[in-house]
Parts: sequence; C-alpha cells; structure tokens
Amino acid sequence: MKLVTFKTKPTDTVAKIGAWIADDRIVDLTAIAPDMTQLFEQNSLSDARERLEQIEGGANATEAIYTVADVELLAPFPRPASLRDFGVFKTHMDAAARITGKEISPEWFKLPNYYRGSTSPASIAGHEAVVTWPNYTQKLDFELEWGVYIGKTGKNISIEEASEYIAGYTIYNDISARDIQFRHMTMALGPAKGKDFDNSNIMGPCLVTPDEIGDPYNLRMIARINDEVWADGNTSDMYYSFEEMISFVSQAETLYPGEFLGSGTVGKGCGWELDRWIQPGDVIELEIENIGMLRNRIGEPEVNPAEWAEKGL
Repeated sequence: MKLVTFKTKPTDTVAKIGAWIADDRIVDLTAIAPDMTQLFEQNSLSDARERLEQIEGGANATEAIYTVADVELLAPFPRPASLRDFGVFKTHMDAAARITGKEISPEWFKLPNYYRGSTSPASIAGHEAVVTWPNYTQKLDFELEWGVYIGKTGKNISIEEASEYIAGYTIYNDISARDIQFRHMTMALGPAKGKDFDNSNIMGPCLVTPDEIGDPYNLRMIARINDEVWADGNTSDMYYSFEEMISFVSQAETLYPGEFLGSGTVGKGCGWELDRWIQPGDVIELEIENIGMLRNRIGEPEVNPAEWAEKGL
C-alpha cells in the first residue's frame, strides 16, 4: 500500500490518514485508525488492505475518496517519534573525503553512524511544502535520501529479524544550511542550525509498505532542479542496509512505531558535492523508483535580525 497523511483544506486542524490508489485517488482510512502511529500500533494494516481490495474490486465505498490534487499531503508521520539520519552511501562518503581532504574514518566501515535531527512539528514537512530559506545562510542545499519508519516496538533486534520492524519506505529531503552547518561542526557538535529550522525535514509523498517496494537495494534515485537532472543514483550503493541500521540502533534501546531512520545522501545527491547551489524559487523534485516523487519549492530568504548578523549568523 501507499499510505498518506493529508488535509482536505489548509484550515483543517486534524489530519487524516489514507491510501493512495489507482487514478491518483486517496481513500480516507481514518475510520480504521485516527493517525499513522495508531494504524501500526493497533496492527490495523490487514483491515486497511481488506477494505481497499473491496473498493478496488468494485464494492461501494462508504469512505470518502479524494483526488491527490485536492488534498494537502503531509509527511506520512507528521510528528515522527524520533529522527535519526545515517550516512551509508559509500560514494557520498568518498566525495566528502575528497572535498574536505579528510580520509573516511576506519570506524565507518565497522559501525553505522547517525545524528539525531529535529522532530519539532515545524521542522517536518511534506509534498509541495515551501522550503524555508533561513535568515542566516547563503548556501542552502538539498539532499537526495530515503528512509524507513519503524512499525512495531522492539529492542535488541537481530539483523535477520529487523525487516519485520519496517512499516514502510519514503523519500527524504534533508535540507541543509551548509555554511552554518560546517561552522557548528568545527566545535565537534552540530549540525545544529545547519539542519534544524522550519520545513527542513521533508518526507513523502507517501509511505510504501514493504510488500510493494520490490528489492529495496536496487532502486533508482533521481534529483531534478527546475526539471534538470542533477543526480542519478541507486540504493545499491548503500554500504549498510536498513536492517543493519535498525539492529544497531535497537541494541539496549527500545524502538517504537513512528521512529524514522534516514539513509544519508546518495552519491552526488546534493549541491555541496556538485558545487551547484539551489536558489530562491527553485523547484526540487526527488524521485525514487516504486515510491514516487517528492516536490518542493524554495522560499525567499528571511530577514536576519541585526544582533545575530553581527555575530556572523
């Protein structure tokens, strides 16, 4: 299934969950579960599948059905329980080593590494959301990534069992303010404000359940800026699998439905690697085979307060 969280109009205060079916229709599934977290906590996927099969088989729909064009698609989990972003694409790591002049740490080949991103409701955005241009950056960047949501509670999960904990896959655009990010990271912390600002974690347009994703480690990944292809990669370049990431994180730590694990950037999947920089008004389209396309427009720069401008922010 392709599952979505959506609003029927911008003034809605409560989002709905649904399934994206043929002919770009969205079936309202909130009668089965009120939100995506409870859909998985209550193990209600089988009920949702049964109802969709009935509708697609010609049964009368008692559920509301909308067109994709008539709804606002939010991130599949608008408030993920946590956000951990890894860096598992070898080609991207090679590029980082080349640009910075620093060799890849030998530990990278032994343990998957991640940072925790912001899960503030304001930082999570979905398909067609306008990307914030923070008032403190001159070099805003996109990142072509993807990720998985955890679908059930678990701890000390083995690699062999980890696939059972994947609720589904989605596209992830990890918007980054590179200039302030690299300043933060000179202090052995960060990326802090290099990653954390409104609409900086963009996910969607849907969550695709594992039964419909095909081989997750052989999917084409494409980034287009204003209809021009800037990046064309494949998930086969991942040095670590999501199963390995899930198992690693779960050691001595309980995972819960709705937690998100990102892959990190595919090779050449960001402007920093390419030395090409997005601009206000640009349209970013990230496409991953068997998932779909995540599209967003870059907003205009915000005004920087004088007191922070004096500090170089």
